[in-house]
Amino acid sequence: MESAPSRLDGDRPRLSVRLLGPLEILRDGVPLALPASRKLRALLAYLALAPHAVGRGRLCELLWDVPNDPRGELRWCLSKLRAALDTPDRRRVTTQGDAVALDLDGCLVDALEISQAAAQGIATLDVERLQGLAGLFAGDLLDGLELERSPHFDSWLVAQRRRFEAYHAAVLEQLAASLPADCDETVSRLDRWIELAPFDTRAHAALLASLARRGEIAAAEQHLASAERLFQSEDLDFAPLRQAWRAIRDRRASHQAPPDHLCAVSQLVAPSGDAGPVEPSHASLAVMPFVDESGARGGMADGFTHDIITRLAKLRDFFVIARGSVFALAEKAIAPEEAGRKLGVDYVASGTVRSLTGRLIVSVELVEVRTARIVWAETFERRPDDLFAVLDDIGDSIVSSISAEIETVERNRAMLKAPNSLNAWEAYHRGLWHMYRFTQAENEQARHFFDKALQLDPTFARAYAGLSFTHWQNAFQRWGDRDRESALAYESAGHSLLVDDHNPAAHWAMGRALWLRGEQDGSLAELERAVDLSPNFALGHYALSFVHSQSGDPQAAIGSSDHSRHLSPFDPLLFGMLGSRAMSHVRLGQFEEAAEWALKAAARPNAHTIILAIAAHCLALAGRLNEARGFAAAIRKTLPDYRADDFIGTFRFDPDAEALFRQGARRIGFS
Repeated sequence: MESAPSRLDGDRPRLSVRLLGPLEILRDGVPLALPASRKLRALLAYLALAPHAVGRGRLCELLWDVPNDPRGELRWCLSKLRAALDTPDRRRVTTQGDAVALDLDGCLVDALEISQAAAQGIATLDVERLQGLAGLFAGDLLDGLELERSPHFDSWLVAQRRRFEAYHAAVLEQLAASLPADCDETVSRLDRWIELAPFDTRAHAALLASLARRGEIAAAEQHLASAERLFQSEDLDFAPLRQAWRAIRDRRASHQAPPDHLCAVSQLVAPSGDAGPVEPSHASLAVMPFVDESGARGGMADGFTHDIITRLAKLRDFFVIARGSVFALAEKAIAPEEAGRKLGVDYVASGTVRSLTGRLIVSVELVEVRTARIVWAETFERRPDDLFAVLDDIGDSIVSSISAEIETVERNRAMLKAPNSLNAWEAYHRGLWHMYRFTQAENEQARHFFDKALQLDPTFARAYAGLSFTHWQNAFQRWGDRDRESALAYESAGHSLLVDDHNPAAHWAMGRALWLRGEQDGSLAELERAVDLSPNFALGHYALSFVHSQSGDPQAAIGSSDHSRHLSPFDPLLFGMLGSRAMSHVRLGQFEEAAEWALKAAARPNAHTIILAIAAHCLALAGRLNEARGFAAAIRKTLPDYRADDFIGTFRFDPDAEALFRQGARRIGFS
């Protein structure tokens, strides 16, 4: 599978910043001398990894323990950074008002390369790119850098180090699945993977299989004995790994080669059982009680935990362990990862709550129990002007992020398995992977995998909703007969509701299907039901925005669009959320705002032709004709006969909105 180009490809950039290992700045490959200040290095790393500009007050609090002049010390550090990074023709250290940021465009920053690859999906990368990424891990993030009396920075650094350790393990896992099982590089990658994730039975089994293929049986036996002692020290079940080694030896004794692919190896350590109907193996999650800054539980932290458990359960995306079980384990002072192993779940979420003067800080992390990897970690900081509103807002972000991160991991894992080995849960997530590519061929692949999931489990409501989405997409994009595909979208949504009337995705699918049939009132009622069932269901809020943006309440559409993006800021359907907001501004006569939001929608990497058409019409109405004609030309490269009727026919605009969009079409020759 081909991966997108990155700064790892092509000529070496003039400026490089290495954060993975001892911090180093290189210009044209030559290391630059930096002052000995640890605070300066910490400041550089924090700004490099910050997603946006950071206020000076936050930087002072992060790095200085009440010095005489924190802002003066910050100014000194910034001046030294400018001397190292800026050139006469390019300012890298930028300030706007009280905020500071680094402009690292065109630079190679190892940690940012890794983060971008993780966002793209490590499972989608080819071997060459994976090897390049693996080579960037020269050590821990900011190896050797610790600050005295800087607890906020220390907390940030620990979380970031664990995040990049998780990325490293994921890269090594994917390399192990991609390289020949018996080559020297595979063995070295597996050794490193085990070092990072010592209790991942698949990593151990893969190494045993690789050593067996090389004929190194004694080395494999020695590793097995060492691994058994390690597992016993943590009171973990070693039987699956012992059975996997027996299977590998039996294959060798019968002159069969040990398995040479990670998917086949994984089957050796899967729980055994009698043959029978394939059951859906839904992902499971335990949310351990959050603790306050003193390490105690109770009060606000317990209430916050209960709220998150309830909201996650309402999403019905995966199994969520009940409150009583997790609180009972927490009372025994059992650590979150150990609790996850005892509960037999796939993921564990845990966090802390800190109340400072004028601020509430909530830190949370999501761990994959099988690999002990941190899948996601974040710190939320708010001013508690209205404590309940702030907790509600943070809870929204946590719930939607946990759901999205688990879905991403499950999608990527499903892509690594052979199609004929998928269970219903995995086939569903394989379908999602294809569905979010938004092309006709990928949509057909998605439909195939949703069908497979339903053959394996006819009671899988979300798979019916996914199947409805593929038919909806065929109708919306005109990839098939619109009436027939609309009927199939409606039929699949109906099955989803019959299976689970309390699943928000089922009502979401029905609401979209009713929109295709021109039944706006029924559509809005179903979509409102979806978000009533689960206020954190981002796609429900987006679909409400989509329907309202065309012939409903445009102000309500804007509010729903904003809320859907707040709940899921990296959603695969983000282009649609932005496009709905753009169409709402057109109906309000706010053409310049419409153009700006449409441009954001069109800039998304998976934006399809209809999104480009929204941008072309909005820009035309804003009088930005050159930009509008550029989008029109791009559309006609693939659809030479595209006209205003095609655009209008795609949506269900009220008469006033239709007149506005036809006016825009005339300005760029679409009429």
